[in-house]
Amino acid sequence: MTEKTLFERLGGKANIAQITEDVWINHTTNPDVAKRYAKSDPEKVKALVNEFVCWGTGGPVEYSGKDMLEAHSTMNISHREFMAVIDDVMRALVKNEVGSREQQELLALLFSLKDQIILQ
Repeated sequence: MTEKTLFERLGGKANIAQITEDVWINHTTNPDVAKRYAKSDPEKVKALVNEFVCWGTGGPVEYSGKDMLEAHSTMNISHREFMAVIDDVMRALVKNEVGSREQQELLALLFSLKDQIILQ
């Protein structure tokens, strides 16, 4: 028997969409990163993040956005902001009762992108 993908263990598209929504809410209320999202199109950002997470966790979704380096190259993101985003993701995972194994795997995926996001 084949082990389920992280996408499947996260609950698929519907659950990942809810997690993405909760992450967005956390970002827009987090004083460390809220300004970064003030002029963003919420629906576009959430759709791209949702695609990225679904794709990156083994789901049957194509990611249509920029690669992480291109997307973040001019943003001058600090380590503090990166960690604030990670904290927001973690809070959303806990709120959605995501298991500790899945939390660790998703956070490992996000941390693997750190050098493509923090370019200082």
